[in-house]
Amino acid sequence: MDLAALYHRPESEFAYLYTEDTVHIRLRTKKDDVVKVDLLAGDTYLHYSEAWYQTGQAMAKVATSDIHDYWQCEWQLAPNRLAYAFRVQGNNGDQVFYCDRGVYPIDDQEILKQVNAYFRLPYFHESDRVKKPTWVKDTVWYQIFPERFANGDPTNDPKNTLPWGARKHPRHDDFYGGDLQGVIDHLDYLEDLGITGIYLTPIFKADTNHKYDTSDYMTIDPAFGNPKILKKLVNEAHARGIRVMLDAVFNHIGYTSKQWQDVLANQEDSIYSDWFYIQEFPVKAFEAVDYSSGEQFDRHQLTYQTFAFEPHMPKLNTSNPQVKDYLLGVARHYIQTYDIDGWRLDVANEVDHQFWKDFHRTCINLKADFYIVGEIWHSAQRFLEGDEFHAIMNYPMTDQIKDFFFGPVIQDHTIENAMTNHQFIDRISSQQMLYREQTNQVQFNLLDSHDTERIMTRAKYDRDKVQSALVFMFLQTGTPCIYYGTEIALDGGDDPDNRKCMVWEKDKQDLEMLKFTKKLIKMRQNYRDLIHFASLDWVHDLPSNRILAFKKVYHGQTLRAYFNQGSQDLKIAVNKNTKIVLTNIAEIECGDIYMRPGTYLVSVD
Repeated sequence: MDLAALYHRPESEFAYLYTEDTVHIRLRTKKDDVVKVDLLAGDTYLHYSEAWYQTGQAMAKVATSDIHDYWQCEWQLAPNRLAYAFRVQGNNGDQVFYCDRGVYPIDDQEILKQVNAYFRLPYFHESDRVKKPTWVKDTVWYQIFPERFANGDPTNDPKNTLPWGARKHPRHDDFYGGDLQGVIDHLDYLEDLGITGIYLTPIFKADTNHKYDTSDYMTIDPAFGNPKILKKLVNEAHARGIRVMLDAVFNHIGYTSKQWQDVLANQEDSIYSDWFYIQEFPVKAFEAVDYSSGEQFDRHQLTYQTFAFEPHMPKLNTSNPQVKDYLLGVARHYIQTYDIDGWRLDVANEVDHQFWKDFHRTCINLKADFYIVGEIWHSAQRFLEGDEFHAIMNYPMTDQIKDFFFGPVIQDHTIENAMTNHQFIDRISSQQMLYREQTNQVQFNLLDSHDTERIMTRAKYDRDKVQSALVFMFLQTGTPCIYYGTEIALDGGDDPDNRKCMVWEKDKQDLEMLKFTKKLIKMRQNYRDLIHFASLDWVHDLPSNRILAFKKVYHGQTLRAYFNQGSQDLKIAVNKNTKIVLTNIAEIECGDIYMRPGTYLVSVD
């Protein structure tokens, strides 16, 4: 047994309060190195009198990566304190005692009897439990880029607005007149689709079409509408059972904001000079850089910190009390005035943790079930401890799904069928074990967004692959999001091509894709508890390493899912009690089903 591979960390995703009276305990071991793990646990103050360490509760292997196995069990609290260790048995039958002091022989009675040698969860306070808004796990989101969704009010169009969809491939500086009234006009469409949450990219006053260069957080961009229109949008969405999440950029501010313009005008004498990370004066003003023309910018010219090296996005000093008060005031304003349900936070990983803790407290104190999502593209345990974000945009899972179903992209070239099912399972399992179960249940899952190429383009216009990837994502724990237009097979490469105008003409929409999307969302709604609360059991005995299969069992129901991305047919048996929930197989008869390459099937029995 590889003793160096044994790993556990108290008060983390390895040991946490799941519900008010249950604890989840995890242990990580080397892959295929351990055959049995028991949790030795009990009341800290009964250790000597009851000798609870002589018994044990079996732990189940719940996940496997390419190098590790993960074991987990649930412990009922009585009372709210716990001392615990692990009895670990290797393949050769040897057993060891793994505790807070290290690894010992299992028959070392001296260490077994020392209560202070055990891992300790001294007392569980409900106030410390990582909590998530319960409504989120049942929500299906729809991301809207307001400037490109619908033009509901031509009277507020910016200067030089182009006719809707005039360019097949939009440019960085195009305006087409999309606005909040356009969203209101299509709420019935979203309700019919099955959407229960809208995520709007920034709507605050800014110079660009994307609005990630906010010039005034307290003003709705005039091209999008006004306070009355935003209030109407939220109210009408709520009346349809649809939540609304806004996007905010607190890492940096726009170049034309009054704060930054004051710095440019008054330099070190500006009252806002401490709002930013200015490295030396005088601060140089920069004209607009036209990146679309191939123009380059020399980052060495910068005398202040920015988002990336974008001179028109100076970075805010969020540890400055004035900056913090201003931004927290923004958060309060939109919750109190418009009753929004969530914030999506841009470049969240580049803002200090203390700011996010204060931000979290501000939002939750105003609305207990408020939802906070950070834009983080990597592992983010520290942000998800319960006092900053509820979830992140789950791009790590996004990338694995796209790589498996569409092929990995290496140096702008797609490698067909490069990932095996074993590799995929390893990577998905590792990511799942990074977080508490209640965190996984509200992770913001997506396949594309305004920051990525669209999945129809990524999949080289293979509708079956796109549908397979979407079905897989919708069957995972977390809250799924559809990027506007995906339901009608809207395509597009990287920014700005992924921000095309929504197509509303029925004869130009992929109506089969729209029909599929409605069925997909209905499946999610009908089997929400089965999808969320059941453990995911992978099927490993498969005829091809390009086939995925798993089952989920919950309260007497079993959901089975098959995805044939291989080159040969897959035969599966279906009994008379099996209900086919979703598939792209044209004809299904009783008995054996032959799944052609590219097909998927979801059943419940």
